[in-house]
Amino acid sequence: MSNTSVSLTLRLRLWKKIKPLFELSDHKRPLGFLAVSAFSVTLPALVGAWLDQFSTAILACMGGLVILYMRQTNLSRRMMILATCAFGFALSFALGVLTSFDQYLSAATLTLTVFLVTAICRFYALPPPGMLFFIVVACLARTLPFDLSLAAERTGILMFGAMSACLLALIYSIYQVYISKDYINRPTEEVDNNIVAITIESLVISLFVGGGYLLAIMADLDNPYWVPISTAAIMQGATFRAVWHRNVHRIIGTTIGMGIAWVIFSLAPGPWELALLIFVLSFFIEILITRNYGLAVLFITPLTVIFADITITGTDTGQLMLSRLLDIILGCFIGLVGGWVIHHPQFVRLVNKQLSKQ
Repeated sequence: MSNTSVSLTLRLRLWKKIKPLFELSDHKRPLGFLAVSAFSVTLPALVGAWLDQFSTAILACMGGLVILYMRQTNLSRRMMILATCAFGFALSFALGVLTSFDQYLSAATLTLTVFLVTAICRFYALPPPGMLFFIVVACLARTLPFDLSLAAERTGILMFGAMSACLLALIYSIYQVYISKDYINRPTEEVDNNIVAITIESLVISLFVGGGYLLAIMADLDNPYWVPISTAAIMQGATFRAVWHRNVHRIIGTTIGMGIAWVIFSLAPGPWELALLIFVLSFFIEILITRNYGLAVLFITPLTVIFADITITGTDTGQLMLSRLLDIILGCFIGLVGGWVIHHPQFVRLVNKQLSKQ
């Protein structure tokens, strides 16, 4: 075989491996759901801009993310799932704000939160975004200055956002089911009874996510929450190839997304402009998240920066973006290692061996 043929074969093999990174899936969501989900996240920001309490309203915006767990099931079932997820958001957030006075205790409770959330989401076969936004809420709670007297108020504000999202979901669902008839009753997945497998996998994920947070604390990073969020996002991949793809998507998407965030912060937008940006970013995220994760990350990154860093003042914007980018790359690396462990043949054999004893 000639050198030209070998080179062509290698290029074809390489393209076959990287082609999925650029593909768009055919999984589209109804336009109504896209608009309602974006508005659910934005509504608290609009109220905050109107009342001149924008930084406080951001907590409610995070609660509005619960609408992403709305399923295409019957009306009572989907509302029960949303209400349960809202309660989970509140618990994850409250545990974060109550233990943030000590960094090492905070890391321990984050590890516990990740373990419980992952195990519950796996047991009930909760589809994407799965555990991710419970962990996002738990991590962002740890960015707030500790104040025990404000813990209940902050959790209540988060719940306000979650409940307003549930109300909007109910209105949309009634319209979808009874008026437009644009509705397919998709049954929810059956519970996963492989308790041993769920426990082992949840333990590994929680140790890597919590360990990443602890490593970021020990490295004295300014805001170490980016590391566990990135680690959790990467480890959600169903296979190691999916983990690898998510890693590449997140690093490249985050790099470009940080450039978008830098432009946003450099323009110093006011509350109303930020509220509009939250809607636009959320809308594009929901369009792209089921089609190509890397493209969605372009918009996830600036949205997360707005949620977490909007109250930071007196910091050079470029330096802020650079430090966040380095934190995310560290989290992606930890997530890649954790994904390799979970999907390694020896780990799978260990789980199967434990299951065979049942």
